[in-house]
Amino acid sequence: MLSEAEIEAFRARLLAMQTELEDLRQISQGETEPVILDQQSVGRLSRMDAMQRQAMGAEQGRRRGHDLQRIAAALKRIEEEEFGACVECGDDIAKGRLNVDPAAALCIRCVPN
Repeated sequence: MLSEAEIEAFRARLLAMQTELEDLRQISQGETEPVILDQQSVGRLSRMDAMQRQAMGAEQGRRRGHDLQRIAAALKRIEEEEFGACVECGDDIAKGRLNVDPAAALCIRCVPN
């Protein structure tokens, strides 16, 4: 069972993580814009490089979005006083696991292989 002080420390970490991810989302927003296929101004390799950067930016954006959803769910569990309990079986999630990933929703036994 987590103490109120531990829960508040996890809340602060989750909010900091959320802010950092939102800031990164704003900074990298231009990376997913369409690549212009004008062969006169950009060479073939430069276009391919730009398309690869665009794909990588889109994937990073998808991962950030997923992480933001996990963080929002963890913050909601804190508000509902369910933080630290596995959403699958209800057992306590180990503090060590929460220290590594404060957004963890499952205990180690319930994590799919």
